[in-house]
Amino acid sequence: MSRRGRPKSISLALQGGGAHGAFTWGVVDRLLEEEGLVISGISGTSAGAMNAVVLASGLAKGGVDEARAALSHFWRDVSRDGHMSPLQRTAFDRLLGTWSLAKNPAYLAMDVASRFLSPYDFNPLNINPLRDILIAHVDFEAIRASDVKVFVSATNVRTGRARIFGHEEMSAEAVMASACLPQLFQAVEIDGVPYWDGGYMGNPPLFPLYEQTEADDIVLVQINPILREETPRTAAEIQNRINEITFNASLLAQLRAIDHASQLIEQGLLTRWTLGGSSFRRVRLHRVGGAEQLADLDLSSKLNPEWAFLQHLRDVGRAAADDFLTAHYDDIGRRSTLDLRLELADD
Repeated sequence: MSRRGRPKSISLALQGGGAHGAFTWGVVDRLLEEEGLVISGISGTSAGAMNAVVLASGLAKGGVDEARAALSHFWRDVSRDGHMSPLQRTAFDRLLGTWSLAKNPAYLAMDVASRFLSPYDFNPLNINPLRDILIAHVDFEAIRASDVKVFVSATNVRTGRARIFGHEEMSAEAVMASACLPQLFQAVEIDGVPYWDGGYMGNPPLFPLYEQTEADDIVLVQINPILREETPRTAAEIQNRINEITFNASLLAQLRAIDHASQLIEQGLLTRWTLGGSSFRRVRLHRVGGAEQLADLDLSSKLNPEWAFLQHLRDVGRAAADDFLTAHYDDIGRRSTLDLRLELADD
């Protein structure tokens, strides 16, 4: 699909969220169809990091068509690998049409075991099939040689700080570090430093796009709802909400910093300049979110690899991206469509 006018350069910031990352797959698939959009940078965390490198590898090797095919093949193999997993929906859940794994005996056993056993106990060989899938689908050398800049975040276990792996150091280890949930996998060590999931400190990282790419428009693909109207009451609901708050905290902190810098620019108190390697400039923020579409999915569904579920999320993501483009394509390159002051309001 194409629209008249000059191409518009954008950067993508892709949140993590396990299997819910298939929603992001759908969003990106639809954006890639839009011939008027050019992707100049991508950042991601966890599943968002995997989407980021699969996308970047495809673009580097064969352009838009290759990127779309690469994402589809990657998620198909994720589903195939999980087909033999004991983490499957029960017959009752299938009958009701829900995607939850919360009633699955294996999920319940894993949930209990994770409170007493660490990955060093139940997975001493540190087996993670996702790494093999990632290596099979991603040409990291092509990414490093590409003009599309890619950044993924991980959490330094020792310092508790975010580590941003930049374009030149992109590797399978960096992506696996970004996706390393400490309850399920041993810390990923890179140059002797242990890393956990980047969602704790940067989900997704915005500042590399803000500082190191030329595109003035950042499209955030958000799959973890910020707002919940109802107070969670069950144990599962409480855990799910804690997870959402934890993995959105770093995003909100980055949005506050960008909003503050934007206000200073608007007031004429800050011009485009560089201090300590950080470039301050006006950026336009946009969001394709899955808050409404994903709000009813519980925490357990993030571990659901069922192909029908991943396809469902892809289709929901495509629809969300299509709605965004219909409403805001003309705004790209002109103004922000994400109202930070409303987003960061205290109540």
